[in-house]
Amino acid sequence: MRKNSVKNTRINGEVQRVLAEIIRSGIKDPRIAPMTSVVAVEVAPDLKTCKAWISVLGDEKAQADTLAGLESAEGYIRSLLAKTVNLRNTPQVTFILDQSIAYGVDMARKIDEVISKDNREKTEDD
Repeated sequence: MRKNSVKNTRINGEVQRVLAEIIRSGIKDPRIAPMTSVVAVEVAPDLKTCKAWISVLGDEKAQADTLAGLESAEGYIRSLLAKTVNLRNTPQVTFILDQSIAYGVDMARKIDEVISKDNREKTEDD
């Protein structure tokens, strides 16, 4: 099976949807932040492993606590995933913290600063 096959893409989407639902309503761990979202999921073609990129709204402590809570609940999450998604093998989920949203917000802030500085310099020159 090719890595970007239609079947693998559908499996990735379904696992992402189910993982988001499990994290939102299935886990009662207080370490997991309420604003946690599953950004992307990549299931290996052999269905043995799965990488799930998660984004957490909050500071670094909230991100670290959420990642620790998800890693400790990995077995429970995997069992719920097995009950919900009908796959030959239930993948072992590895959670990875996604920094792309925070990076994008930071870059947008820097761009806004440069534009406002440029506008101030233009008005001072006039």
